Amino acid sequence: MQKDNPNAERYISIARACLRAINDTGENAGSREEKIQAVYEAIDQAFQAEFADYRQSVAIMATVLERIASGQLDSEKAADLARKTLDQQPESTRNALMH
Repeated sequence: MQKDNPNAERYISIARACLRAINDTGENAGSREEKIQAVYEAIDQAFQAEFADYRQSVAIMATVLERIASGQLDSEKAADLARKTLDQQPESTRNALMH
C-alpha cells in the first residue's frame, strides 16, 4: 500500500487486529470453529472502530440534508448550514476515500 494513501493507517490497524486475533487463537484452547469465530469478531471490531467517524459523519450530514430538502430554509441559510456541517466533520473523514 502506498504511504500517501489516506487509508494506509486504517488498513494497518485492521491488519494488526487480524494478526493479533490469529495469534491469540493459536495459543488458546478451543475448537477450530471457535477460533475462526474469534478471528471474525476481531476483524469486525477493528472495522467498526476504524469506520466509526465515517458513520457518525454520514448520520450528521443526512440530518442536515433532510433539513435542507424540507424546503424550509432559503438558499443562503441552506448553504450556511452545509458549510458549518462540513467544517465540523472529523479530520479523519476529510478528503479521504473509504477504500
